[in-house]
Amino acid sequence: MMRLPSYRYRAPKTVADAAAWLAESPAETMLLAGGTDLIPNMKRRQQTPSTVIGLRSIPELTAITRGQGLTIGSGVTLTGLVHDARVRAHYVGLWQAVAQIATPHLRNMGTIGGNICLDTRCTYYDQTFEWRKAIDFCMKKDGDTCWVATSSDRCLAVSSTDSAPALIALGATVTLVSAAGTREVALSDLYANDGMHYLTRRRDEILTAVRLPSGNGWRSTYWKLRRRGSFDFPVASVAAAARFDGDHIVDARIVLGAVASRPLEVPAASARLVGQALSNDLITAVADDAYALAKPMDNTDFELVWRKKVVRSLVTSALRELRGDDMREARTKLARHPLIVVS
Repeated sequence: MMRLPSYRYRAPKTVADAAAWLAESPAETMLLAGGTDLIPNMKRRQQTPSTVIGLRSIPELTAITRGQGLTIGSGVTLTGLVHDARVRAHYVGLWQAVAQIATPHLRNMGTIGGNICLDTRCTYYDQTFEWRKAIDFCMKKDGDTCWVATSSDRCLAVSSTDSAPALIALGATVTLVSAAGTREVALSDLYANDGMHYLTRRRDEILTAVRLPSGNGWRSTYWKLRRRGSFDFPVASVAAAARFDGDHIVDARIVLGAVASRPLEVPAASARLVGQALSNDLITAVADDAYALAKPMDNTDFELVWRKKVVRSLVTSALRELRGDDMREARTKLARHPLIVVS
């Protein structure tokens, strides 16, 4: 049995208290929301904070409010998002992404903020302490070598968040709060392509909210590859969002997941789509753009060459769904259960 290391637990009632306590020792303190990522990591000694600040008792983090768009508190559970009619109606890609995270039990505990900040993953990192010690520790924790690419000067652990690609495609921003103040950043700017330092969030900051612009005129979708139809993290994924004027695209974003240490936007694909109707030739060209950008490494399930090839197929399926094609059969085959089809 893997046991947790000793730590001090603090449970603030307000964001201000949480930020003040975090500022006391940010390098030795970690935040706990649902705990579905942090607690297993602590048991494996991947993360060993001396203090854990629990955010469950802060009411303002659990609200979803409607304004020009939608503001989602970082403590809203994944189940809460799946059952929110506004998310399902206006932000389909986000709904599809969240509905495919883990299992119902884990979605009941996991939060949107936790999934956005999900630790990067790797075959050599996500093992027990004893296993990692036996082969010598990796660069990400206690070692000096990236065992995925031994000549690499940076960690290549992969970003495995489902919600972030969907949220970036939808133009989301996030609120970060510290004892020194508050700042808003585009979600795409929250990530760095480094398996160790994958977040630009400072250690003394708390992610408190996610803001989505109005979904009017936008269609979005999310496609995910994993070995099983439940529980598993993505080993390749695609989020696509486009704003239409009739049959023509006015704005578009394509974001790849699980093929780098951060979600990867495909600017060439987005530029190619604007002003165009989704013809088969255009879809093929955009899928080729995504394929060229994707550079998965041998650090998770399935062969990396095949994962790269699947990116082309996922982008093709996503754009066909945005066009209005009936993709239910393909979705059921890939995801093991039907997800709603973009109308």
